[in-house]
Formats: sequence, structure tokens, C-alpha cells
Amino acid sequence: MRLTGKHIVLGVTGSIAAYKAAILLRGLVKEGAEVQVVMTPAAKEFITPVTMSALSGKPVASEFFSANDGSWYSHVDMGQWADLILIAPATAATIGKMAHGVCDNLLITTYLSAKCQVMIAPAMDLDMFRHPANLSNLEILRSFGNLIIEPAEGELASGLYGKGRMEEPENILEEVVHFFNQKKKLLNRHFLVTAGPTHEKIDPVRFIGNYSSGKMGYAIANALADSGAKVSLVSGPVHIKITNPNITIIQVESASEMHELCLRIFPEADGAVMCAAVADFTPLSYSGSKLKRGKDELTIQLKPTNDIAEELGRIKTGKQVLVGFALETNDELANAWSKLKRKNLDFIVLNSMNDPGAGFAVDTNKITLIDMDNNQTVSELKSKKEVAVDIVSRIILEMERKTSQK
Repeated sequence: MRLTGKHIVLGVTGSIAAYKAAILLRGLVKEGAEVQVVMTPAAKEFITPVTMSALSGKPVASEFFSANDGSWYSHVDMGQWADLILIAPATAATIGKMAHGVCDNLLITTYLSAKCQVMIAPAMDLDMFRHPANLSNLEILRSFGNLIIEPAEGELASGLYGKGRMEEPENILEEVVHFFNQKKKLLNRHFLVTAGPTHEKIDPVRFIGNYSSGKMGYAIANALADSGAKVSLVSGPVHIKITNPNITIIQVESASEMHELCLRIFPEADGAVMCAAVADFTPLSYSGSKLKRGKDELTIQLKPTNDIAEELGRIKTGKQVLVGFALETNDELANAWSKLKRKNLDFIVLNSMNDPGAGFAVDTNKITLIDMDNNQTVSELKSKKEVAVDIVSRIILEMERKTSQK
């Protein structure tokens, strides 16, 4: 049984596809999952709680309070208990409420209390699905890190034919199994991840820096840890909290501090992801007191910092995976390819500042993965959490390839 020991909240909403939720529930339970069903009031018009309770072996949660004895379901407890929240089917109304935090039923409050991954399987008529309001809400949910299981094309309850049918239960089940199995593939592995900017001090109150928020690097650290790896996260100055017990955060400020730690950690690691936006230059000298404004122009001499990824590429063994990033504004592919070869990377993640929604200080990203054979994999705009999962999946493939070549 592939889901033994997993806790899943299955949310069911008011769609004709609710009958498929019963088939999905049966599959989840057969694979060993412990499932708590949460139904919206409208869902009970399409399938009875008795059916879902019989299949799950648990009372169905729907109302906040029981009218009979006053007992209540704690949405906080359910949100923290769950390893996964799966909402299938998800109507346009529920998707809109999730996107905008409209807490008028137990399912939405459980969703907002969740600490785990959320999967959403939309189900609606084709015109509703492709309406700009619904597509915008789905993009909002993606930006939050939720995974959308795209609906299939086919005959719809309206009699029309098109995209909007909830994906078949057996396919959703495989998505769930894949999600959990992916998490096991880096057990007993150790990765170095760098994230955020560096600050190169000019004087006690000024520095040279950049706009990096650290969101991409932290998302990669989380994705690696979710896959079972122990992660040493060397982070520049950012304001992100992280609680995963598999991640050890080491705070640094300057490029030289990051350089020293990376050279110390990397030889004992299975791989590294160099996501930090490390300053290319640092002031030649530091003023111990604040530089005062004068009438003349001020000239600050700069010297190059150490290229950390290039140094790691020189000492990398055949067993280690080294991943770099390239944020480019022009000649993107050529510049990324040059950096990949020069630094002896296994693959490089290209960001273009010309792509709307990609780059610094946003929650989304659009990337191109380029490997040593110049194979290029272009992704659509996704949440940084989803992009991190894609990058880690590629790392797993690289590690498997290196293992098979032994």
C-alpha cells in the first residue's frame, strides 16, 4: 500500500462530479491512507455523508458544530493533522473563496489553517472554467503554492464538450502517490543551498546589495527537505521564516562569508544549489565611520568577489550534483550556456528579467533548465514553490543518472 501512514483531508464541494469523490476516496483508503472527508453544505446535495463515511471509516465533517450534542470539528486541528489537503471536485465558488479567504464553511477554514501541500481538482462547465475571473483565481492559488490538477476535456453535464471535467479518480490517485513517493527519493542525502542577496559594506550604514528576496532559494530548500534531504541553507539577509526540521539555516551577510561557508560545507554534501544573488563586486576599502556628504563627487573603488559556484565546480566530484542560476537581461540563452560550461555545472536555471512575473521579490517564476548537452526545458509561469519542485525533480534525475554510471 503506497500511502500507508499518510493523513489526507479530502474536500468535496457541490458539483455533479462529487460522485467521483467516492471512487477517489475508496482508492486512497485502499492505498493505506487515513482520510478525513470534509463536505461543503452544497456537496451533500450530490452525494450523501453516509456514503463517504462508510468508505472512509470516519464521520464526515461538514458543520462547525453538531446540533445534537454541541460537539465541534476543529479546523485548526484538521489542518495541522493533514499531510495533504485534496479538494476534488472543486467548484468555481470554492476556488474563488479559497483565493480570497472567504471563510463561510468548514472546508475553507480548514484550508486556511493547513500547514501542508494542497491539491485542487477543478470541475465545472467549460465557459465557467475559462472565464477570466476563474482563471485569475486559479493563478492566485498557484501563486500560494497550491497544486492544480488540470481538468480534462470531454462531455460535460451541460451537454457541451470541452475542458472542465474533473480529472478521473485513478489519475488523481496517481498524482497523490507521486507527490508522497517523490518525498522519499533524497533520504540520507545532504544538500547545500544558497539564498538571498549579499550586502557588501561601504561604511557602518551603507552597503552594495540587490533586490533578491530569497524566496526562490528558500523554496528549493523546502522542496529538498520535503524529498527527505538534510539541507544546509546559507542565507544572505532576508526576512523569511522557515520551520522544517531538515533545514539548518546559517545566516551570512557578505559574499566572503558565504564563500567561506560554501567551501567548508560542499565537500561533505551530495550536491549544491547556488541560488543566492551574490554580489560580483565589493568595496576595496571599508570606512569605519559614516561617509559625509561633500560638494565633490564620491568615488568608491570596487574589487571582484570570489565566484563561489565556479570554485565549487572545480572541486566537484563525479558523484555530486551542482546547480547554478543565471538571471539575465539580454542574450539569455548564450550567457546561461557560457556560465554553465565555465562553472562545470550539471544544469543551470535561467531566469529572464524580460519575463513578466519572474525575477526578484515576486512569488512566481518562469525558468528554462539547460543541461551539459544544451538540452533546454522551458516552464510556464508558476509559483516559486512549484518551480522548486521541478528543480528538485531534475536534481533527483541527475543523481539517479550519476548512480547508474558507477
